[in-house]
Amino acid sequence: MNVALIFLIVYFVAMAGIGFWTMKRSSNDTEGYLLADRSLGPAVTALRLQSSSMSGYMFLGAGSLAYTQGYYSMWYALGDIGGGIINLSVLGRRMRKLSQKLGSLTSIEYLEHRYQSQWVRLIAALVALGCLFLYVLSQFVAGGTGLSSVTGYSFEISLIIAVGVIVLYTFLGGYLAVAYTDFIQAIVMLIGMLWIFIATLRYVGGFTAGNTAVGEINPNLLTMWGADLSFQGQWGVILGALLLFSIGYMGWPHVVVSHMAMRKPSVARTAGVYATIFNFLFIPAPYIIGIFALLILPALDDPQQAIFEVAKTVLPNFAVGIVMAAVMAAIMSTADALLLQASTIAAKDLFGRFMIKDMNERQMVWISRGAVLLLSFGGIVLAFWQPPAVFGLVVFATSILGAAFVPVYVCAVWWKKANAIGALASILTGTLVVIVWQQAGLSDSTGLDSLISGLAASTLAMILGSVLTQRSHPVSAEIVAAMDDAASITPSTYKLDKGNDPTLAHQFPPATNPKH
Repeated sequence: MNVALIFLIVYFVAMAGIGFWTMKRSSNDTEGYLLADRSLGPAVTALRLQSSSMSGYMFLGAGSLAYTQGYYSMWYALGDIGGGIINLSVLGRRMRKLSQKLGSLTSIEYLEHRYQSQWVRLIAALVALGCLFLYVLSQFVAGGTGLSSVTGYSFEISLIIAVGVIVLYTFLGGYLAVAYTDFIQAIVMLIGMLWIFIATLRYVGGFTAGNTAVGEINPNLLTMWGADLSFQGQWGVILGALLLFSIGYMGWPHVVVSHMAMRKPSVARTAGVYATIFNFLFIPAPYIIGIFALLILPALDDPQQAIFEVAKTVLPNFAVGIVMAAVMAAIMSTADALLLQASTIAAKDLFGRFMIKDMNERQMVWISRGAVLLLSFGGIVLAFWQPPAVFGLVVFATSILGAAFVPVYVCAVWWKKANAIGALASILTGTLVVIVWQQAGLSDSTGLDSLISGLAASTLAMILGSVLTQRSHPVSAEIVAAMDDAASITPSTYKLDKGNDPTLAHQFPPATNPKH
């Protein structure tokens, strides 16, 4: 058994151990399983948010894009670097306060409570569940591919092992397990990526020498316009690349739920600092490694393997295990968050909300765990068929999530006139525009990225839908008061003592107006 495999086994056992440890610490009620009793501090919040938003894309898609398109790929990195601070600054503190006032335990339930419409919850849940499943499928594929490359096992066996570990600790510990494993995985990701990055620079003779050699292969790779300059002047596409991982992931339910789990609203400020430091150290590295992989592995058949293969070439054997643990950490930290959020939506936002409404909290927790198993099984079955490339699946799913949900989450805390009609129009419009845009190939003919088009359309739909229906669907005074309090920098004026009805959810019935 090689050193890399031994290290991976130790790593997997450690992740499973966290699952057992958090199972004992987690309370058996819904808030404990889904939000870790809103107990997380700034470091865990920041690294959990960042690691769950980056995924196997950083070790597969980023390297592949850089290998084929050169420094054009850095547009994605530039947007991603500021994503954490933008997310926490725009949504963090306000969403943390408002979600507890409304008694919201999931990011989709939060939308129902804020917009006072069961239809918002139903439509949002269906859209989110479909996208999250596609996204988690891409992570399963990445996990199986990565583990197979280092162990030599078949893709199918590697997939089952990788998914099995993720399912185990997610099933046992819920959000607390996901948060703590993501925190550790973020650190492992950072160490592994920086190790490959430094070794790569040494291997090619330094940054300047590496760029000179890449320029001799194709000088266009040194520009930010693509290998054949096809993106020169395509500002609509470039803006989409910038916004996908900066503005876009304010609409990802598995990411924004991090705000709801913070110990207190002020955690957001310190978490933003941690997130920014992590991003500056981590994000540029995989893209630069992918570019220099052209020098190290000029005849690479599968560009998605660029970072894996570079690591095997530039690192000593004992270090490959650590790096592979970093690769698996990137994949697992997103897969577990996606899996927990998707199972939560299926169990609580759909099954528990619209089918069996009298379940107690213990039953809800176990139904959520059952959904984890069911979704994982479905993902494994589909992953065996080897769906499209990880990068393509991630961009498609995340573009829909960004276009459909960024306006509703942002307006939920910043615009008092945003109502249910506007929210429904925004979600549906954003979803449909991205799907049509991508399926019809309109990005090429219009020069506009699908995310930009979808986000513009969903924002317009939110504004028009809300403004034109203010008289028939006004925002309630209670919601406005709660938003005012959430916006305040002073401690909440509402008592939030757990065990004594700490929320205002009883003031906000889910469907107070049958027109909704």
